Amino acid sequence: MSVYKRGNKYWIAFRFNHQRHRKASPDNSYAGAKAYEALIRQKLARGEPIVIVSEKDIAIPTFQEFSKKWFDVYVKTNNKYSETLNKESVLRAHLNPFFGVKLLDKINSFDVEGYKAKKLQAGQSCKSVNNHLIVLNKCLRTAQDWEVIKEVPKIKLLKVAPQKFDFLSTEECQLLLDSCEGILKEMVLLGLKTGLRFGELIALKWSDIDLRRKMATIQQSIARGRLGSTKSNKIRYVPLLEDVVEILRAKGSGDGLVFSNANNSPLTAVTCLRWLHRACERANMRAIGWHTLRHTFASHLAQKGASIVIIKDLMGHADVKTTMRYSHLTASAVRGTLETLNEDNGHNMATLLATERPKPVALIAGRAKILGKAQ
Repeated sequence: MSVYKRGNKYWIAFRFNHQRHRKASPDNSYAGAKAYEALIRQKLARGEPIVIVSEKDIAIPTFQEFSKKWFDVYVKTNNKYSETLNKESVLRAHLNPFFGVKLLDKINSFDVEGYKAKKLQAGQSCKSVNNHLIVLNKCLRTAQDWEVIKEVPKIKLLKVAPQKFDFLSTEECQLLLDSCEGILKEMVLLGLKTGLRFGELIALKWSDIDLRRKMATIQQSIARGRLGSTKSNKIRYVPLLEDVVEILRAKGSGDGLVFSNANNSPLTAVTCLRWLHRACERANMRAIGWHTLRHTFASHLAQKGASIVIIKDLMGHADVKTTMRYSHLTASAVRGTLETLNEDNGHNMATLLATERPKPVALIAGRAKILGKAQ
């Protein structure tokens, strides 16, 4: 072994041109020792004198230098296409302009707090700043895993108010459907009755549809023009209601996409959003996005009293915390169900309880005395 550990110290030992070289690594880690060995071998091969390198002499990259390496080696390998584009944008437009020239091991919690303050002053939302911080934290954690730095500063996310979402009432759903026709009506109906994400909707293939069993297999999604796995990287099965089955059966079947352009190419988000906004105008409704149909599906389930676990599975949420945003609607449905306990054959339960409440013991005893005297 050319690299070994003795006590708490990593060493390198090898022979070059029949001469043994044994030195302590200035970077006390296995990866650092391997890098030091490679450096020594290169110097020997070039005939350069070997100078003992101290830990202080080992160059620490700037954030911009390391983030480029991290992006090329880690992000492109492990992230989806849409996530890769998002991280590239965050690094280029936000993190590198602020942290770029700073040495990686010199970034501390004070710098992070300064970044948060600057972005909030520039008008960025707390949620957007948190998204930047998540990318920063992952980049620094990777640097620690790769033993480039020893510690990662504490990064505290900003508090974010509960996310508000819009959904359609039953009447608005019908109004919207009446204002749609053709492929748009088919997509809107499917969105309202299955809760599919837009990317899942336009990636749906006929091979994913089982009209006999009335079931759809959701296993792919299109994001920014590229076909990939679903957001949670999981396959899920969504039941199809009868009106959805009918409209799909009338549409026919094929080998490709269920919804596509005339040349069988995938639909684009820009085109479909324009179609949806025009339908909203015809219905004299507020302009909504495709995700509103997904919120509507989950909200109507919650209002009907469906459990959060069932809603989570149908929506394909990776974390039940995401589904909990609909919990207040579920609570309202449960409360409405409990109100039926206040009715018994048309009478208010509270009134019935009052009339049937046991008489006080003292009152019963008093009546007994009166009856005794009467006898």
